[in-house]
Amino acid sequence: MEQPLIEVHGISKRFPGVTALQGVEFHLHAGEVLVLVGENGAGKSTLMKILSGIYQRDEGTISIDGREVEIAGPTAARELGISIIHQEMTLMPDLTVAQNIFLGREPRRGPMLDERALNRRAAELLSSLGIQLDPRTRVSTLTVAAQQMVEIAKALSVDARVLIMDEPTSALTDTEVETLFGLIDSLRDTGTGIIYISHRMEELKRLADRVTVLRDGEHIGSLEREQIDVPTIIEMMVGRSIDTGSGPEPFDATDREVVLRVQGLSTRALLRDVGFELHRGEILGVAGLMGAGRTETARAIIGADRSISGTLEVHGRPVRIRHPADAVRHGIGYLSEDRKGLGLMLEQSVTANTIAASLSRFAGVLGVMNDRRARRVARRQVEELRTRTPSVEQPVKLLSGGNQQKVVLAKWLVRDCDVLIVDEPTRGIDVGAKEEIYRLLQQLAAAGKSIIVISSELPEVLRLSHRIVVMANGRVAGELGGDEATQTSIMDLATRFDAAEGAAA
Repeated sequence: MEQPLIEVHGISKRFPGVTALQGVEFHLHAGEVLVLVGENGAGKSTLMKILSGIYQRDEGTISIDGREVEIAGPTAARELGISIIHQEMTLMPDLTVAQNIFLGREPRRGPMLDERALNRRAAELLSSLGIQLDPRTRVSTLTVAAQQMVEIAKALSVDARVLIMDEPTSALTDTEVETLFGLIDSLRDTGTGIIYISHRMEELKRLADRVTVLRDGEHIGSLEREQIDVPTIIEMMVGRSIDTGSGPEPFDATDREVVLRVQGLSTRALLRDVGFELHRGEILGVAGLMGAGRTETARAIIGADRSISGTLEVHGRPVRIRHPADAVRHGIGYLSEDRKGLGLMLEQSVTANTIAASLSRFAGVLGVMNDRRARRVARRQVEELRTRTPSVEQPVKLLSGGNQQKVVLAKWLVRDCDVLIVDEPTRGIDVGAKEEIYRLLQQLAAAGKSIIVISSELPEVLRLSHRIVVMANGRVAGELGGDEATQTSIMDLATRFDAAEGAAA
């Protein structure tokens, strides 16, 4: 058998209060796609950060081409031919696309940066990857999906022998996903070894030559391509069978209070005459292609983006929401798609983040915080959401992406909002945690909460929603409910309306 490109043996890593990895082993051959799966907190990202030089292992060995190596830092990893696309983006928002791609490796003319050569090299790379972005664009102005494509281009800008992709499709459209898969096929043909981390089970058979499963920081097993079976992999991941449930229970809006009514909502940039109603105990899905206006609608409702026309009613009373704080006062909570940038205080503890939207409830005499009560409430949320953390004093930056998402959700559960807008609720979350969040949202609706779910995953929208609003080009293309709501009918509305608008323009 040919020599593996890279091998790891007995890799262990400990952080204060938690063992992230214990005796992990795996190998990767040239031209192979190894898909690495496991629940949030299983150790996948920690292992990849060790391979890319961000973390140092406590025990174990790493070998490339049969020779043991030390990976002292990211620069050493790059010199060994290892490149990584992180799950959480590491771009510099105030720099351009080109500057981010070649950061630290910029072409120079004498002592000066050669801006023209930099932009030309970036344009050539983006074009070869099928990414349509202006290299001179500042990254802070890009959508999350576009930023993800910049991360991909950055990782591929070096001559990598081993390419690590940590949830690379979490923010991409279907078209962009297919572009990425085509790139992976091309890289495989040139002998690049790819380690691909994903929670999307449907990606396994499309990409994997082999699947390796981690659970609780340990290697559980590996399956060759012909052995890949999704139920088996899920059981290996979680140590039990997962009941994936069914669609929502039938919902009768008759005699149900309209908790939120949106009429004629428009913004200067995109939204035009958006309107819908949300009833008590209802889960309303919002679907559409990337750029259709789903997130923009949520941001306009909560006052994060300014609207130029339209009205909002909460419990039948007109309200004016000019700032997210106004939305919170009117009982509307928003879980952003960008949990790291907008949903969390990364340096603060689980407790501080859990009570962040409800500080006044934990203030005693003279405004002094009741820390004991705050910790008690945070511990209860950790238990109910099954958040993996050594303690409620753990900084959230040290939690996995999925557990960070649970902390954001806990913040709004503590606030006890009547309306909860959840934007991409399970992005970057494993299949077991997804089902937990699905059940939680359904329980909240059954208890009388009203929920808007925005998701780019159509199976997720269909799984949760009593009724679905389909958006295209900043407008409501139609509503679907009951048996008429299918992936086909959603895409028909989204694309037909989009094409009609394009023709009219």
